[in-house]
Parts: sequence; structure tokens; C-alpha cells
Amino acid sequence: MNIEEAREYCLSLYNVTESFPFDDMNLVFKVENKMFALLSLDAEEIHLALKCDPAKAEELRERYNAVEPAWHFHKKYWNDVYLERDMKEDEIKKWIRHSYAQVIAKLPKKHGICIKK
Repeated sequence: MNIEEAREYCLSLYNVTESFPFDDMNLVFKVENKMFALLSLDAEEIHLALKCDPAKAEELRERYNAVEPAWHFHKKYWNDVYLERDMKEDEIKKWIRHSYAQVIAKLPKKHGICIKK
């Protein structure tokens, strides 16, 4: 999966916006103004920082060489997923959806957002 494919997939999810809040080397994806993904454009290896519940984060890191903890978010459940390592595109999309769902689950129920596959 390349940068543009990752960007397009994040934007295909309901009510997602993107911005450059830190600098012009990171794209942030938000739903209802809550961040669920950060796409680094500056790294030697392009990666997405994704939110993940702790148990799933461990599973993700154990299964793929493409995932490392993203300690810069100061929370263990953020993970860097490297787009060009040994992870298939459908798996990357699955984890993007998981990160999106983690944010959606904490939104007030009045939004009625459902997750697209």
C-alpha cells in the first residue's frame, strides 16, 4: 500500500477530515475532530500511526514485522504500521478501520456513525 492509497482509504471512511496540524510532513485524519490516524510523509519508511486497544495491539505487533509501538503518542495503544513491510493491503485497511472504530466508540451515540467495510 502506498501513501496515496492509505490517504484515500482513510478519507473514504464516513465523516473523516485531514489536516497538517504539526508541519507539512504529517497528515492527520480525524473523525468528529478526534484523531484516529497520522500518516508520516517524512520517514525513511512511510507509516501510519493507528490507535488500537491494548490486547489487539499486542496481537498486531506479534503477527507483523510491520508494526512498532508509537511511543511519541505517550500511550501504548498507538502503533506505527509501516506500509511497505510484510503486511497485506487488506490487513492495513482492517487496522485503519479498527483505529477508526476505537474513536467512533467514544463519540456520543447521537452521531449514529456506522463503519464502512
